[in-house]
Amino acid sequence: MRRRTECGRRLFYNALIETSNIERKTMNRRTSKITQFAFAAALIGAALAPQAAAAREFVHYHSELDPGSIVVSEHERKLYLIVDQDDAIAYKVAVPKAGKEWSGVVQINAKFVAPDWTPPEDVKHDHPELPEVIPGGASNNPMGARAMTLSEGQVAIHGTTQKMRKSIGSAASYGCIRMLNEDVVDLYDRVAVGATVVVEP
Repeated sequence: MRRRTECGRRLFYNALIETSNIERKTMNRRTSKITQFAFAAALIGAALAPQAAAAREFVHYHSELDPGSIVVSEHERKLYLIVDQDDAIAYKVAVPKAGKEWSGVVQINAKFVAPDWTPPEDVKHDHPELPEVIPGGASNNPMGARAMTLSEGQVAIHGTTQKMRKSIGSAASYGCIRMLNEDVVDLYDRVAVGATVVVEP
């Protein structure tokens, strides 16, 4: 994976009982399709529910990734949550600014509700006035309402402060993927630890 910054998988089953090898394989395929369909239906239903101030929408998006995976397009400044092979939920995001861009394949390794935030070294260098730790839930905590840390470096998908809401849709972060709080709460409830995250230029 190529990086330039330091900014901060499926419930299965075991219900096959003494069937032949052919029957077992057939049941596996059918159950897998049902499971994926149910997952997709849940995501679609929620995405089509009324959303007041959120910047998300249900879109046509072709992907070979498993449902529940994430694709971040830096040039589009959007995050796509894969629903099925041809559909996704799109969220407008803020992406890394010039000089802090990165791309690659990582995983969500942890999820947090209103976490504390310790400024990484590069952020602290540019903003020496920042305290060593900003408590979770504080109005100036840039993690916002939720954070999902990624498996490489100090990088996360997270919310934002009221002051930084206007940055959503721009290239503004030190490497993290920034979302509206209402959108990061929505995404947090849909994804699991271990989910694949693909960041594209």
